[in-house]
Amino acid sequence: MIGARLRLLAWFVILATLLSACAPAIRFDEATTDRPIQTSSGPPAARDDVPAPDQPPSPTPTSVPTPTPVPQAFALNLYQEGDFVPQYTFEWCVAASIQIMHNLIDDTGAGTWADPVQQGELWEMARARSSNSFNGANPLGWAQVLTEVGMGPYAVVSVADYEEALQTAARAIADTDRPVGLVNWRGRHVWVMSGFESLGDPDQFPEFSVTGIRVQDPLYPYGSEQWGPSPAPNALLTPEQLATQFVVREPRRWSSNLPTGYMLVLPLAEA
Repeated sequence: MIGARLRLLAWFVILATLLSACAPAIRFDEATTDRPIQTSSGPPAARDDVPAPDQPPSPTPTSVPTPTPVPQAFALNLYQEGDFVPQYTFEWCVAASIQIMHNLIDDTGAGTWADPVQQGELWEMARARSSNSFNGANPLGWAQVLTEVGMGPYAVVSVADYEEALQTAARAIADTDRPVGLVNWRGRHVWVMSGFESLGDPDQFPEFSVTGIRVQDPLYPYGSEQWGPSPAPNALLTPEQLATQFVVREPRRWSSNLPTGYMLVLPLAEA
C-alpha cells in the first residue's frame, strides 16, 4: 500500500516537470500589453536639434543700365529779319560784317547798325588796328574792334582741319550766342557765320558733325567770278558748298604768327 503511494507521487513529479518544460519563458519587460499602437498622418514635430533646410538666396535686384544718348538733329540760328547789312564799297567787307554781327547779337531793340557813315568809321577803326601789306583791315583788326565796341571778347584762331574748324565755330556759337567771322578767299574776303545745323547738340556731345552753315555775305548779291556767287542772307550751305569759298588762308596776305589753316574770328566766353 505504501509502495503504491510512492509510485503515484513519483508519477506526479515527473508530470509536473514535463509541463514546466513545455511553457515558453516570458520576461516582464517584453510582455505584450493591451494598449493599441498610436499612429499619426500629420508631419512629425520639429526638433530643436535638427537644422533647418538651406533656403535659396533671395535674388539681388540688378540695375538697368542707362541707355547711351544718341545724337539728334540740332539747329541754332541767330539771324532775324533786318540783321543783314551790305558792304557799301568793295573794300568795306570787314566793317559791314561788324555791323551784321552787332545786329545778330543785340536783341534789346537799341537799333540796327546799317548806316553807311558808321560803316566807313568802323572800316577806319579796323584798318588802324591791322597790319598788312595791302593797307586794309585784317582779321586781327576785325576782332579788336568787335571787342572794343562791346561785342567781345573775340580772338583770331587758325584751325588746320576743315571739319574741326566747323566744329570749333559751331561750338563757339552754341556756347556764347554770338556769331563767328569766316575769313574766305585765302584772306581776301570775309563772311559771318550766324548759325548752324548739326547731328548732335555741341553742349551735350563732345563729338558732333556739322551738316549745315548759316552765312551772311556782305558782298551779296555781287559775288565773285573766281570764287562763285554770294549766297543770299541767312542761306544754309552744306559743308561742301561752304568749302568752295571758305578755304585755307594764304600766308602771304598779311603778317601773322598764326599757322596756316582755316581762319576764324571767334567769340570767347566772358571770364
